Amino acid sequence: MNKNLPALTALMLAFALIITLFGNFLNQSVLSFADCERSVYLTFDDGPSDRVTPKILDVLKDEKVKATFFIVGEHAKTRKELLKREFEEGHTVAIHSYSHKYSNIYANSDSLLSDIAKCNDIICAATGQYSSLYRFPGGSFSLPSELVSAVTSAGYRYVDWNASFRDSELKNATADELAEAAVKTVSNKDNVVLLAHDATDKSATAEALRKVIKYFKGAGYSFKRF
Repeated sequence: MNKNLPALTALMLAFALIITLFGNFLNQSVLSFADCERSVYLTFDDGPSDRVTPKILDVLKDEKVKATFFIVGEHAKTRKELLKREFEEGHTVAIHSYSHKYSNIYANSDSLLSDIAKCNDIICAATGQYSSLYRFPGGSFSLPSELVSAVTSAGYRYVDWNASFRDSELKNATADELAEAAVKTVSNKDNVVLLAHDATDKSATAEALRKVIKYFKGAGYSFKRF
């Protein structure tokens, strides 16, 4: 028997242990880098509309990007095929409201939850699934806490935003102006929830979308949906 065999075996085992530990370190590093990646969620409110939503979907499909659509039930009830298309093309179809009338929606918690449920019925009729994702009309920023609590207690998650096309603020803005506004409001954020609209009067938003997507791609963001 080779007298050096035990020592050689021990050396090989030690080497294997080092390789294993180094491999684990690399895996953990990859995970930590992934956790720190820059991400953007494209979100569209107030649709669907016959005039704008298909244009937005065409751009998203061409650019291979997924988005989240917060729909208005009154607009969607006669446009279920557009909801179905959103769903089948891999986008998230979520609740914005049924009526979008603040005085009715925010009268009290019961009115709010009733409006949500009515919108959700439209989503289910079109996609076969109910949604648990909600966006408050106008955002949750200044709402009474009891209304926000009513939504979360009913099992819904709500999503606000931290950047915007400003397409509901800038009247008669061109596509270039909206794209510039979107980039400016993003600033240096690593995680962006970008607000836009696909209502019937938002043609400039659809025209600006490709330019905004290319900005995010060039800046190294990954696109996500809720």
